[in-house]
Formats: sequence, C-alpha cells, structure tokens
Amino acid sequence: MADEEHEFFTSNPDPDHPGWYQWVLNDPDCYNSFLGPMIIRRGGDGLGEDIGRVRMFPERRHRNLGDVVHGGTMMGFIDCALFAAMRVLELGPSGPAVTMELQTHFIGAARMDQPLEAQVEIARETRKFLFMRGLVVQGKKGDSNVASWTAIVKKAPQTK
Repeated sequence: MADEEHEFFTSNPDPDHPGWYQWVLNDPDCYNSFLGPMIIRRGGDGLGEDIGRVRMFPERRHRNLGDVVHGGTMMGFIDCALFAAMRVLELGPSGPAVTMELQTHFIGAARMDQPLEAQVEIARETRKFLFMRGLVVQGKKGDSNVASWTAIVKKAPQTK
C-alpha cells in the first residue's frame, strides 16, 4: 500500500488480522482517534476488489444507554470509513478531502461485543467528487446489516 499520506496516517500490516492493514491517524488529538483502532483491506471473504472494508472495535465509550453502539459513533465511523476506503481503493489522498453529504439509515442495533465493518463501494467518480455507498455489517460472517448509507466526498485538490 503506497504511503502518499504519511503525514496524516500510518498503515502497516496488522499482525493480529492477516490480510488487513492498521489505519492509524498520526494526530491523536483529532476526532478520529475517539473511534479507537481501525483496520482496512480491499475485498476478500467473498467481496470483490472494488469494495473497501474498514473495521472498528466498539469500546465501552462508544455505547448508548441501551448498551448498544451509539448512533453518533456509528455515523462518525461511517464518515471516517469513507476516507480509509479512499486509501485502500487507491483513490488519491484522503487526508485533505471533505465530506459534502452523508445520509445514513439505521437498520438494526450494533452490538458492543463484535467488530463493526463498513463495506464501501464507489458508485461514481468524477474529477472532483466521489459518490459512495455502503453498509455497516456485524457478525462472524458480516451477515447482520446495522446501517446503510450514501455519501458524496469532494476530493483533495490536485497538486502538481
């Protein structure tokens, strides 16, 4: 995986999850750090190479009063997953890109005892924008949908 954004992110193979890469924000004071460790990969487990996969591991601080993952945590995770997926799908620098729109549909409660996985697909790419969609899944086989979403991301300006 190219390291074009070394000033923003570090992404090395994850020793605990073969085939996955760590997704570490280099500035621990940014919001993204609240979500905790994340890992990324392209496709695999029956998904095509056009799907970016991003996982987070819910912690106690991510829960709501019903003892499930808080909706705000879920939306923050989805937003961060857009940019991690840009990296793993090699769609240019994600650090300076901007979310223009994010529509989220909650389908079910996300449990605290299993990782959340955002599966990110690019519906369309233009010179300035990415139109993205996906699911957040949970379960041993990723068979429990907990959210669906669509997003528009404005790409970082081209540098020459």
